[in-house]
Amino acid sequence: MAIISVTSTSVAVNPLKQSQTVGAVLAFLGLKGIMPLLHGSQGCTALTKAVLVQHFRQTIPLSSTAMTEVATILGGEERVEQAILTLVQRSKPEIIGLCSTGLVETRGDDMGRFVKEIRHRHPELDYLPIVLVSTPDFKGTLQDGFAGAVESIVREIPQKSSKQDACPTQITILASSAFTPGDVQEIKEIVTSFGLEPIVVPDLSGVLDSHIEDSSSAISCNGTTLAQLRSIGTSVFTLALGESMRGAAQILDRRFNIPYEVFSELTGLLAVDKFLQALADISGVSVPEKYRRQRRQLKHVMLENHFYFGCKRVALALEPDLLWSTVSFLRSLGVQIHAAVTTTRFPLLEKLPIPSVTIGDLEDFEQLAVGSDLLITNSHGVAIAQRLKIPLYRQGIPICDRLDHSQFTKVGYRGTMQFLFDIGNLFLEAEAKIKH
Repeated sequence: MAIISVTSTSVAVNPLKQSQTVGAVLAFLGLKGIMPLLHGSQGCTALTKAVLVQHFRQTIPLSSTAMTEVATILGGEERVEQAILTLVQRSKPEIIGLCSTGLVETRGDDMGRFVKEIRHRHPELDYLPIVLVSTPDFKGTLQDGFAGAVESIVREIPQKSSKQDACPTQITILASSAFTPGDVQEIKEIVTSFGLEPIVVPDLSGVLDSHIEDSSSAISCNGTTLAQLRSIGTSVFTLALGESMRGAAQILDRRFNIPYEVFSELTGLLAVDKFLQALADISGVSVPEKYRRQRRQLKHVMLENHFYFGCKRVALALEPDLLWSTVSFLRSLGVQIHAAVTTTRFPLLEKLPIPSVTIGDLEDFEQLAVGSDLLITNSHGVAIAQRLKIPLYRQGIPICDRLDHSQFTKVGYRGTMQFLFDIGNLFLEAEAKIKH
């Protein structure tokens, strides 16, 4: 059981966490035809957009109600209404993802009432789903905003259906913010190989080719479709990938009586074994031979290379879901967790098989990481790695100094092998520098 400690500093000099709005917008990007709309100042929207543009290296659809000082004092309902009507006229979105920000949350705007009254005044918008999520940036993190957006999506959009409409091969996959677009693509391939039809919420696997499909469109061109979202109630099972997706899975269970299972990680031999066994149980199909072969390859790789990892000291600074899966995998290789820093309290943290977890920022991480053999965090850790002269492995958001991170895959047997090789090669390079 890990001891959770919280730093007592009154200011974050080098922050680790991203705001909830970044997480919510990231989740919305996995829905086809959506336009995320931030109710707040233009600065809030610009900061959110800057992070995602740097991370994905492409344009990101995002709009703002552009609150001014006067509008903030008088109230923002008119701004929200005008923004929605303008988006419908110009961009013609299939869904609008409406996010609050710290400005309007502090003022106390009743966003739910805003949406109800706007719909009452404009019945022509009845066809348009407006997914509302509370994302104040003065509390919570990227993971919280992402999870909140997914919960709002599955609460608002799926439609009631009878048991006779249930599709025996359709399952819902709730993928947390810990998974890259490449991860989501690999998960979809694994699931479909069992004869199942997955509806992934959100489906980020098409993020990188959105602008190629239709460069003139101001809305997302790939992802989970509105029709798929509405049909979620006919799924026979829900796979929640990441502990932060448990709440969304429980919502589907309450609304449609769909059983679910939570998988905290999909990296590592035992984790993938458990996932494939669940798919075999749901589908009634035995594990395909190609995955049996990949499992044998992974076992061989782990056996042959374990001595490169034994007793290595690694320091990590990641969001809770990603921290859990990465720590679990490294521990299975014999790695010692020298320090672990995360962004927010989370029930799973206390179950980590390490001495302690610090809720803090990258300044705390730099102090705790002294003496490590490897650092794992996002691109904001580059300067820390240079000062400490310790190799850095990039994980999380943002990663703005690598070209392949969005297609990087760490799930499944094949992804686990790639993850192992990437980290092992960093250890080998460090040892080579010491010898020379």
